[in-house]
Amino acid sequence: MAESWVDAAERIGVDLHLDPAGPGGRRAALIRALREAVRGGRLPPGTRLPPYRSLAADLGVARNTVADAYAELVAEGWLTARQGSGTRVAMGVPTTPPAQGARARDVRPAGRRPPAEVPSRARGPLHDLRQGTPDASSFPRSAWLASYRRALQEAPHEVFGPGDPAGRRELREALAEYLARARGVRAEPGRIVICSGFAHALRLLFAPGGAVLRGPLAVEGYGLGFHRGLLASAGVRTVPLPLDADGARVERLARERAVLLTPAHQFPTGGPLHANRRTTVIDWARARDALVLEDDYDGEFRYDRKPVGAVQGLDPERVIYLGSVSKSLSPAVRLGWMVLPERYVGAVLAAKGEREAWASVLDQLSLADLIRSGAYDRHVRRMRQRYRGRRDRLVEALAVRAPHVEVTGIAAGLHAVLRLPPGTERSVVEAAARQGVALDGLDAFRHPDGDTAAQDGLVVGYATPAEHAYGAALEALCGILTPGPDPVPVRDPGPAPTPR
Repeated sequence: MAESWVDAAERIGVDLHLDPAGPGGRRAALIRALREAVRGGRLPPGTRLPPYRSLAADLGVARNTVADAYAELVAEGWLTARQGSGTRVAMGVPTTPPAQGARARDVRPAGRRPPAEVPSRARGPLHDLRQGTPDASSFPRSAWLASYRRALQEAPHEVFGPGDPAGRRELREALAEYLARARGVRAEPGRIVICSGFAHALRLLFAPGGAVLRGPLAVEGYGLGFHRGLLASAGVRTVPLPLDADGARVERLARERAVLLTPAHQFPTGGPLHANRRTTVIDWARARDALVLEDDYDGEFRYDRKPVGAVQGLDPERVIYLGSVSKSLSPAVRLGWMVLPERYVGAVLAAKGEREAWASVLDQLSLADLIRSGAYDRHVRRMRQRYRGRRDRLVEALAVRAPHVEVTGIAAGLHAVLRLPPGTERSVVEAAARQGVALDGLDAFRHPDGDTAAQDGLVVGYATPAEHAYGAALEALCGILTPGPDPVPVRDPGPAPTPR
């Protein structure tokens, strides 16, 4: 069977059928034809396009005409261009085939005009600004592959047998050193238990029957509903604590058996737990023989403040420290850890079972090597600079386009909270969904029983989009917050420089 033109284009970037006709000159006609080919599904995301010279020769136009058309479509977000990889159709661009005989409309993906329809869940949003996910395109593939190879080559034969439920000793030793150095955690390998992430840790700590911990559990007035649902399914009652500028109001703690906090960067409102409240919560735990569960979900990413150490460092026997690589590396690497008071290690291991059933042993060894080699630190520093650049671009764009919107919670983390006028959150979230922009409203994180005053706002994950798509996502967001006939374009300086 003859190879189709799409297959050929993907294979070597040639044989692209286009019909650049219509008003506006050859450049405008070529831009229109390329957009229609992408939107109609003839050029799927990731397809490599012909070089300038080849396409110009095929179409009988000047090489500069093709170069200018490519550059325009890169700026609009339809295409990406990287040295050594050529020009390709951008990932995430909508590919909705038109109805039979219908002509695809000229609609830009950057939100300058509303799309004809809301993208379906199957295709995903045009612009993903949801919190909780790092830039998937920035995963350190080369470093991870090198560590994986070394781990595989050096692994003893017993690695390929049943896994230790505590986790590989190599990873626990590497984590003990790293957490002490980077987060001020006081730990030794024997007190660390490896798990598959924060949710898995909660399931182990609050397993049905209360083998390890039981409720009631105090939580912050704003947090992930998924975690509250997980606890509720285990029969754990959660008691919300009000929040203010200094974090959770821990002086309200009473007869709860434990409290779950995000002290380095409150999720999702932002800001660290004040030093006085850190001392207060430790004093409460000692007086009540209670526990503090410390969720250090993005503790590595701080920008405009000195590093905030872990609360666990104040009293390792009263704090269970919980962490993972879901923000620093990827949620696809299902690895997390618990640093436990000594008296809880046996109970957690009993809840986990006799064999490791969750976390890949080879992934554990790879992460241990990544940490020991220094590659993990280098990746975190690189991403810290990149995410800070994205945060700054968000703040600058909103200052120009939407000065009425207050941006908070940005000294650390991977998201920002945009404060909205009272009564407007729902309409803004719905408008965003209609225009293919996925983001969360602040109210979605509010505890249903909380007495913290409800505030309208958006939780914007500026780390989620790929680097090439971030400018278009900002444009779409600003277009939603400042609707009008002639929106001011958002300056897109391009990808942040990669530190050496």
